[in-house]
Amino acid sequence: MRRARNTKIVATLGPASSDDATLGALFERGVDVFRFNFSHGTHEDHARRLRAVRALEARYGRPIGVLLDLQGPKLRVGQLAGGKALLENGAAFRLDMDPTPGDATRAPLPHPEIFAALREGTELLLDDGKLRLRVERHGADFAETRVLTGGVLSDRKGVNVPSVVLPLSPLTPKDREDLAFGLELGVDWVALSFVQRPEDIEEARAIIGKRAWIMAKIEKPAAMERLDAIVDLCDGLMVARGDLGVELPPEHVPEMQRRIVQACRRTGKPVVVATQMLESMISSPSPTRAEVSDVANAVYEGVDAVMLSAESASGRFPVEAVAMMDRIINRVENSPSYRAGIEAAHQPAQATTADAVCASLREVAALLHPAATITYTASGFSALRAARERPDVPLLSLTPSLDTARRLAMAWGVHAVRVDDDVHHVGEMLQRAGQAAQTEGFAGPGDHIAVVAGLPFGHAGSTNLLHVHRLTPC
Repeated sequence: MRRARNTKIVATLGPASSDDATLGALFERGVDVFRFNFSHGTHEDHARRLRAVRALEARYGRPIGVLLDLQGPKLRVGQLAGGKALLENGAAFRLDMDPTPGDATRAPLPHPEIFAALREGTELLLDDGKLRLRVERHGADFAETRVLTGGVLSDRKGVNVPSVVLPLSPLTPKDREDLAFGLELGVDWVALSFVQRPEDIEEARAIIGKRAWIMAKIEKPAAMERLDAIVDLCDGLMVARGDLGVELPPEHVPEMQRRIVQACRRTGKPVVVATQMLESMISSPSPTRAEVSDVANAVYEGVDAVMLSAESASGRFPVEAVAMMDRIINRVENSPSYRAGIEAAHQPAQATTADAVCASLREVAALLHPAATITYTASGFSALRAARERPDVPLLSLTPSLDTARRLAMAWGVHAVRVDDDVHHVGEMLQRAGQAAQTEGFAGPGDHIAVVAGLPFGHAGSTNLLHVHRLTPC
C-alpha cells in the first residue's frame, strides 16, 4: 500500500463511512489518517470504528493514523419563545443569564465567561456570523447590544467573540471524558479545539503526556497573536478554516492559512488544511473547479495533509471524495511547478546536529537521486526533521514503535514501517535498511539509499548520522 504521493489525506468517519466495506474502500483510495469527530456519535460508535480501523490495518499490514477531534467549548444562546425571533437592524438587544426564553428584544446567554471578557464596542457574532451585535453596556451577567446585522435567531445558535481572549479552558468536562476514553482506546493524535494561547496546549499535555501527539486547531484570531509559541508546544497544527472564517473577514483567511503553513514548515511540525475542501461532494459526485483549486493550492504550499469532513462523514459520495482528493494531489505533485514551489518555500535549517544532518540529506537527494532516504527513529523525531526538508526522493521511516509509525502517517512523504528493535551497529542498520527498501518497493539491487539515524541507537532526538549506501547488486 505504498502511496504515489507525499501529501497525506485525512478523512472523517461518520454514518456514511463506518461499515467495513466503505472503510476498506476509503483506505484503498487513499486515506492515511481517519478522524473521529467527538462532536458527534457515542463512545460505542467510536470504539466500533477504531476496532474496524485496526482490523483494516492488520489486513493490509500498513500503519493507519487515528485522530481524535475534541468538541471543545461550545458557546450558545439559550431558548427563544417559539424557537426563533427576528432581530431588526439597529434595534437594541439584551443578552443575560436569565433562563427565561427570549424574544426579539433579549435572549439568554448562559456563559458568564463571555460577560467577564466583554468591553464596550466588542462585537458578538451569532449563528456562524450571520447576525452581528455591538456591545454598548455590560455587566457581570448581562450585555446591552445594538444589532448591526439582523436576521432570524433560532434556539441554541452559536456565539463567537472574535476580538477577545475568553477565560475558558479548551477542555470541557465532556472533552475530558472523551479524551480519557480515546486515550484508553489508543488514538494517535488528539486535535484540541478552541486553542487561544500556549497555556491551552500545556493544559492538554499535562493529561495526555506521551500517549498521543497533540494537534492544535487554529480557529480563533487570538491564537494567531501567539502562533509561534503555540507551534513550539504542540506536535502539529490544523488550519480550521470554518470557525476561523466566522471570526475573521473571509478575505483574511487565505493569509492566515499561509502564515500557519509557513510556521509549521519552518519548525517541521505537520500541518493539516481543513474545512470545505470538497464541500459540494457532500451531495454531488464531482467537485467545483474552485474546490479543486483550493485543494491544489494547499498542496502547492507544501502542507502535510488535507482533510475531508462532512464529505466523508455524512456525504453521499465519501469514496469518490477521497479518490478525487488523491487525484488532485497526484496531479499537483507531478506538475513541473510543484517542486519549484517547494524549493522556493523552503525554510532555513535550525542550528542543530539533527537539522544539519537532514539538510545534508536534502542536498544528497538533489545531487545523487538515491532510490530512497531512510530514517531510523524511535520517537519519530528523525523522520519529522527529514520530512521538514521535503527531499525530492521517497522517505522511508523505520521504527520499532507501532505508535510512532501510526503518528507518522500524518507527516509529509513519510512511509513508516515497524521493525524489530534489535539493531546494534551501523553495518546491521544498513543491512536492515536495504532489506526494508527492497521489501517495500523503494529500491532494488545496485541502487543507492541515504540512511539517517542517531547514535547510540534507541536514544530519542539523537539524529547525528548520514550514510549513503549502495545495495548489493545481483
